[in-house]
Amino acid sequence: MDGDGRNLTPSAGAGADGRPARLAARPGRPAAAPAASSAAAAESATAAPSASSPPGSSTPGPAAPAASGGPGASALPGSPPEKVRDAFAGLQATLDGSCTPSECAYFLGRVYDELHGLDAAMKADPKGPGHFPEPIALIAKLDAELGGDRSFKNLKAHQTLLIGTRDKINTWMQGHPDDYR
Repeated sequence: MDGDGRNLTPSAGAGADGRPARLAARPGRPAAAPAASSAAAAESATAAPSASSPPGSSTPGPAAPAASGGPGASALPGSPPEKVRDAFAGLQATLDGSCTPSECAYFLGRVYDELHGLDAAMKADPKGPGHFPEPIALIAKLDAELGGDRSFKNLKAHQTLLIGTRDKINTWMQGHPDDYR
């Protein structure tokens, strides 16, 4: 407390600077840890590459999709699936990215994850998967080509198909705005 009787300590859920901590990126996504506790997690994450990191990389690669269906699936049991518009926004966020040498594993993994998040959202949409026949078919074709192998090596080998699938789905969704709004 200061001399005026005000409490100067940060409130629960606030960062060290007193501003509210960001708790969730989007509906259906896991919540981010508050800044104070994420520093230790970030330090340990850079200490050892994750299983999905390319060999020799000191930066962790993208997380593998959860067994429950990947990023588009509900983060919490019993919570509703991500909405198609939110999953599509995540996919659109990859449009400005590219496969630079330092970010290629992350970028390709993110495109893969966002496509599968959108796929799960379209299949769970109240309108039914029939509203999204072409995007669902494009993702199924991609999955058949990838053969269940989400490794960086396989994503890199199929980079043209992966990015082409993203772009075709983006074009289809832009032409069908009433199907996801």
